[in-house]
Amino acid sequence: MTSPSTKCNARWPRSTAALALLVLVACSGRQAAAPAADAEAAATTAEGLVLDQEQIDKLGIATEAAKAATYAAEISGYGQVQAHDGIAVLVAEVASASAAARQSGAALARVRQLAGTPGAFPADALETAERQAAADAAALNLAQQKLTAGLGQNGPWTGAAGHGVLGELAAGRVKLVRATFPAGTLAAGIPHQLRIAHFEVGGKTRDWKTGTVWEAPADASIPGRSLFALLRGSDVSEGERVRVWAAAGAASTAGVVVPASALVLYNDAWWCFVEKAQGRFERIAVDVSRPAGNGYFVATGPAAGDAIVTTAAGLLLARELNPSTEAE
Repeated sequence: MTSPSTKCNARWPRSTAALALLVLVACSGRQAAAPAADAEAAATTAEGLVLDQEQIDKLGIATEAAKAATYAAEISGYGQVQAHDGIAVLVAEVASASAAARQSGAALARVRQLAGTPGAFPADALETAERQAAADAAALNLAQQKLTAGLGQNGPWTGAAGHGVLGELAAGRVKLVRATFPAGTLAAGIPHQLRIAHFEVGGKTRDWKTGTVWEAPADASIPGRSLFALLRGSDVSEGERVRVWAAAGAASTAGVVVPASALVLYNDAWWCFVEKAQGRFERIAVDVSRPAGNGYFVATGPAAGDAIVTTAAGLLLARELNPSTEAE
């Protein structure tokens, strides 16, 4: 007769064998799954992140075609829109002095024409006319010097004061912008035009291109090189401080603009996702050193027409880093 303790000991081998069999089956299952996981990771690395349409819809992914753009390096400066009343005073002084000089010159010419005739003026009348003509000529020269001291030596105007560009500036129909750039940043020549924008922090602000640009007297309050430029059709206000840019002289570079909404930060670098094929997304590095409107200009990476992910790029990054993550 077998004792209870003997029966118990007899059952242990069967239990142990069953447990060992379960462990072996589990291990073999994990070993079989490992090659599949490795294959999936290799496919993701080689071809990017692949999603089906249901997953794309759950993540809320939206794309935008990359637009071709060109970029020219610019130098940044600061400017101020000049008040037209000060310009009007300078123009009026020149106009008044010019009229006086013409009148006194004509009077002197008449006195001289009558010299030696029965209707000749006394000698003192000739002296008076000569003195007045000289004084009016000096006053005109002074007014002209004040004008060039205030508006530059090589302004884009000719003819009588109060007409043409000077008349438009004096009336406020054209705005005069004085721009100053840091010393040594501008090339030796004068830029053909400047780009002007409101001095605002954050957000997109409209900009305008100026017309003729010429040398301005140095600004005593800001070290650097100053320029004057004509600005038409803008909504800037007189006295307003504005941001100013001038071309650096380098040739333009072709590329595309990556929208700011497409950028994600990972490992201290900026990236965007491009849908290279239906449902296949590739992460591409983005250089953010050249802002352009609501995005950044890049010369390499995305090409014109590429479908750049502008919505849910962060979710795509999380899915790429952890493929087991499911969309909520």
